Amino acid sequence: MLNAPWAPLPASGVLYLHGFNSGYGSPKAVLMRAACAALALPCETPQLPHRPAAALQLADALLKELGPNPLLVGSSMGGFLVTCLAERHDLLAALVNPAVRPARLVSEWVGETFVNEHTGERFVIETAHGEELAALTPQRVSPERYLLLLGTADETLDPTDAFALYRGARTLLHPGGDHVFSMLETYLPAILAHGGHRLAPERVKAAASG
Repeated sequence: MLNAPWAPLPASGVLYLHGFNSGYGSPKAVLMRAACAALALPCETPQLPHRPAAALQLADALLKELGPNPLLVGSSMGGFLVTCLAERHDLLAALVNPAVRPARLVSEWVGETFVNEHTGERFVIETAHGEELAALTPQRVSPERYLLLLGTADETLDPTDAFALYRGARTLLHPGGDHVFSMLETYLPAILAHGGHRLAPERVKAAASG
């Protein structure tokens, strides 16, 4: 458990940010809400806009509702946005297969149309998406504030990129873990412990089945 001077423990709430084209109803978001409910811990898992700047603005506004030192949790593109917030506000964060250099990734999708299965929204990736991501990218990260969870068989992002960027962070590798990180339930105690909360194994199972 990391106890940083800029983030007195325990965390006052949890903000979870989903990945690109995912949503409020994703399995990881549902699990996070259930785990926090088991601890009576405030939790926000917003449906994020597809434009990065708007998504970060929404997430930033929600921080005010989670007390003085929320724990940030993000998956994939949400991990990138969480990194932006963690560096901006000096907060602890847990990252699940976070996107590294997302502007480069999104540049390969310019012109493609996506449909969000959680909202039904249809949108086209524009050059502005990449420009916003490039502008938001932190100049540096403070690895000591992060818990990094990586699946070694991530089929979407190269886990070595995240390992290099956050080198020095507390890191948990799941052998054979995919990008979806479907084994998140197993790591909920570690994530919440990073924010100073203890989630017993039996409560994890209850949260997952509830």
